[in-house]
Amino acid sequence: MSDSLPPSVAELSELVAQLRTTNAQLSAANTQLRATNAGLREVIAGQAVHIETQAGQLEALAARITELERRLSSDSSTSSKPPSSDPPYRKPARRSSRGSAGRKPGGQPGASGSTMPLIDNPNETIICDPPVCGDCGTDLTGAPVVSVTRRQVTDVLEPPPPRVTEYQIIGRECPCCTVTTTGPVPGFVAARAQYGPGVHARAAELLCGHYLPVARATRLMASMLGVTVSTGFMAGVRGRAARLLEATFLPRVRDLLHQVGVLHVDETPARADGGLTYVHVASTEFLTAMHTGGRSKTDIDAGQILPGYSGTIVRDGYAGYTHLIDAHHAWCGAHLLRDLAAFGRADPDGQFWAAAMADLLTDAHHHAQTARAAGHHELDPDVLAGIRRRYRGAMHAGISDNTARAGPLARDALTLARRFRDHETMILRFVVDLAVPWTNNQAERDIRPTKIQQRTSGGCWRTLAGLADFAVVQSYLSTTAKWGLDSFDVLTQLFTTGAWLPPAAEPC
Repeated sequence: MSDSLPPSVAELSELVAQLRTTNAQLSAANTQLRATNAGLREVIAGQAVHIETQAGQLEALAARITELERRLSSDSSTSSKPPSSDPPYRKPARRSSRGSAGRKPGGQPGASGSTMPLIDNPNETIICDPPVCGDCGTDLTGAPVVSVTRRQVTDVLEPPPPRVTEYQIIGRECPCCTVTTTGPVPGFVAARAQYGPGVHARAAELLCGHYLPVARATRLMASMLGVTVSTGFMAGVRGRAARLLEATFLPRVRDLLHQVGVLHVDETPARADGGLTYVHVASTEFLTAMHTGGRSKTDIDAGQILPGYSGTIVRDGYAGYTHLIDAHHAWCGAHLLRDLAAFGRADPDGQFWAAAMADLLTDAHHHAQTARAAGHHELDPDVLAGIRRRYRGAMHAGISDNTARAGPLARDALTLARRFRDHETMILRFVVDLAVPWTNNQAERDIRPTKIQQRTSGGCWRTLAGLADFAVVQSYLSTTAKWGLDSFDVLTQLFTTGAWLPPAAEPC
């Protein structure tokens, strides 16, 4: 009963005082916790902003890494870079647009082989006659011959000494007027002592035909021909050849190129005299003309071929040729395929239009080839309409898919798709006019020696004049090779009677 009795007033007062103290302590603790909580909320809010900022930065960095990886993976198969710029320390994956023929490397079954033949009149014959029997040692002198096996070794001799021809120029005094008249002398006999056309031709062939540096070509002349010339002579041969060609050969080739229906043009950078310049080429299957300069329209026109030209110019997408309004223009399909491949491989799912456009261009090329082989001058209208329909479908897909996307890849893809929209006539020229080839490979092959010579010469030419002379002589050698002429023969003719001149734009 005592436990249930209410406490006294004093006890209640003491209990109330304790509760008030506890409540005050709890209120203080609550206030402190609220302040701490408010501070934590501020920290969390700041961290959320920081996290959001970092997320945006990470997204931007990821996009940049993707773009840098795309650019780093770019090579000659996905851009206009030359094959020489491809990294030598890694073998690129097979990226050719050509399909496999299913054949193994090497000789094919049924192919006719060839071997080094024996000649009927060797310079020397050595008899290998056994003196004694290889079994019992019996003397074989006078023994019957039961077989003769012929074996021949073709080798070279040391170069003979140079052949020196002396011209004694006789002067005779006329008994009537006392005037002294000298005998006629060949044009290449101008000085007291000089090298002949053959030496000049070999030197020019080594320098321009085989792309050797001057010092190495000089040593090779002495080693293989027995002619010891100076590096100064070798350095001057190219210039002498160029001066002779500028007088007759270049005007003739320029005139013929101006008359052809389809002309391939291209340009490539070259380093000379510590700076960067360009080598320009205009060519066909049988003619080549090269010149040097900058990259402006004035430099392009300096070749004296393109101004006023009214045929079809096959070229890449460089805008420096747009001032040639008298001519039709055709865009190189190989360049377009490389551009499309760059996007198709970087984002196959997002840029499927690039693969569709590449397939369309390849199919159109096959249609054009088939029509040419059949002797047709134009494609079937239904085939041409189907090509245009597929072309425009892929082009519109590229524009619509990339318009709303962000990032460098989408931006560049949109630029390429708009290029296909704006230059449809130029790009599809090869299916409208079957005389126009699909690629500009002709010009690229003709201008490639510039890069070969630059690499073998330490990466540059010493002078701009040397590069210009190389372009002139290479024009001559390229043209004569297209006509099936030997480089030494035409160079000998150049230094003897004058340059060989093409009789027409193509063989009749």
